Amino acid sequence: MTGTFISEQHSEEWWKQAVVYQIYPRSFKDTTGSGLGDIAGITSKITYLKQLGVDAVWLSPFYPSELADGGYDVADYRNVDPKLGTMSDFDELARSAHEQGIKVVVDIVPNHSSDQHPWFQEALKSEPGSPARERYIFRNGRGEHGELPPTQWISSFGSPAWTRVADGQWYLHMFAKEQPDFNWKNPEIREDFLTTLRFWSDHGADGFRIDVAHGLAKDLDRHDLDRWSINNDTLPDDGSHPLYDRDDVHEIYREWRKVFNEYQPPRFAVAEAWVNPKRQYLYSSPDELGQIFNFEFAKKNWVRDELHEAIEDGIAQAERSGSTSTWVMSNHDVPRHVSRYGLPQVPARQHHRIATDWLLRNGNSYIEDRELGTRRARAAILLELALPGSTYIYQGEELGLPEVPDIPWDRLEDPEAQGTSRTDLVKGRDGCRVPLPWVADDAPVIREQSSSAGGISQFGHIDEQTGKGSFGFSPRKRSDGTTVSAEPHLPQPDWFARYAVDTEESDDNSMLSLYRKALELRHEHQTSDAALTWLEDFDRPSSSHDGADGQAGGAIAYRRANGWTNITNFSDHDIALPQGDVLLASGPLHNGRLPQDTSVWLLLR
Repeated sequence: MTGTFISEQHSEEWWKQAVVYQIYPRSFKDTTGSGLGDIAGITSKITYLKQLGVDAVWLSPFYPSELADGGYDVADYRNVDPKLGTMSDFDELARSAHEQGIKVVVDIVPNHSSDQHPWFQEALKSEPGSPARERYIFRNGRGEHGELPPTQWISSFGSPAWTRVADGQWYLHMFAKEQPDFNWKNPEIREDFLTTLRFWSDHGADGFRIDVAHGLAKDLDRHDLDRWSINNDTLPDDGSHPLYDRDDVHEIYREWRKVFNEYQPPRFAVAEAWVNPKRQYLYSSPDELGQIFNFEFAKKNWVRDELHEAIEDGIAQAERSGSTSTWVMSNHDVPRHVSRYGLPQVPARQHHRIATDWLLRNGNSYIEDRELGTRRARAAILLELALPGSTYIYQGEELGLPEVPDIPWDRLEDPEAQGTSRTDLVKGRDGCRVPLPWVADDAPVIREQSSSAGGISQFGHIDEQTGKGSFGFSPRKRSDGTTVSAEPHLPQPDWFARYAVDTEESDDNSMLSLYRKALELRHEHQTSDAALTWLEDFDRPSSSHDGADGQAGGAIAYRRANGWTNITNFSDHDIALPQGDVLLASGPLHNGRLPQDTSVWLLLR
């Protein structure tokens, strides 16, 4: 399989083979005792990130927000939320990261704003058809008096996708009602986002992650709208959906590319676009954003043939676009992969369906085998990191954190849990957004059992006298030096102690140690040639049901142009290895043979 050659002389293409660490700021590190992570907290852990070996950090939204959707409801696109810091704090973060050779990627949310954005507040006070309303998508309703919404759409969070305002018009929001959709046919919207891209580039951003990148261009002037849905597991491959992945969206990104190229090195962006795999390449064109998330890899079960197909598709779309692929297993929107891989690996009509149903029942339905999930996650990171292209790591996966399935329902923040109902009911995404554990001994004070039947977790509290109890996420005292810190914004389970950074740093066999070794070796053996070759005698499916939960086993085996090789065994019997020097294995080898659910890196002779 051929690949794009990436010249080591072109530093502007750093992102094509980068390891990017996603930070969900509110859950990373709190320096003020507010219970919310902040910008200064990220800066305080730059040394940790340098030691981990990442090339860049991607910051989920840190802008002023009422947190209707975890910060993805933005009230001011060119500022820092005062709860998280100041622009000076961001500038210091960018400076500190760059000093350590770490790039900075910021999240851009162009599909919708917060309903507290000054433009939307102006629109509410203005008349139908006014310039203020034309910045958003307002429509008259159906019915005799306009009392019915323009369409029957249900939003991504389970509530109606149209909300009526005082004068009778309706506005579209594909997510929460606090997130009104922009009208991207309006030149003022387009120009303002160009200003935003320049603003953050001028403040040290090296790239951008684009939220709902496939949703900006919409066609609502048609008569078949109720035939379509906002919630789609698979989109058409011809750009015909009225809301998503329309050809018009690429005109927007070609404008953005001109802004990116105003800088040296040029900025880049990665698209969050859940589109048909046949159309991924459009977003990652060098004339547009440059990269797109290969979510097909993240969707798959721990099944050889599924993952092999995702790798093939990811490399194929990268070649078609002239870019490189991206590889990701977890992020702030999906259940953590340690838990996914420890649950039954069975086919379903929707990706992650077993994990979603397990979460809905507080982790008390299917059996989560954490030991098995951890073993598979260790194998998966080696399988992923040796692939050509960029790897995106979500905070906490380097610790092997499982999902927290049994957060009490009255502590949930995610609008998915509040808006969905009946057959669409989901518990939401908070289980992967729990604040990180840094210090094992700083455990919460346990005074109550988890609300979930069976008590998978216990959730404690901050000690009211000492401020102890956040696993090192927050300081003992608030900024005033006297008041104890607030509770973390999401509760941490008692078992987080086993995954705390200080515990894993002292264990040479921990997940953190594996990630550090793997990233060091990746930097050492990375090649500028993005070609990948399947090892003919070792890369093979299985004709037997000898894989996870009766699925077909087999092995995934490939080599890079310089001989750097990964082999991952999915079958229930050990397999022989080719002649070569072992660089790293995700688990013990058995007399030189590779056991099930284990990966090994070799340098072929």
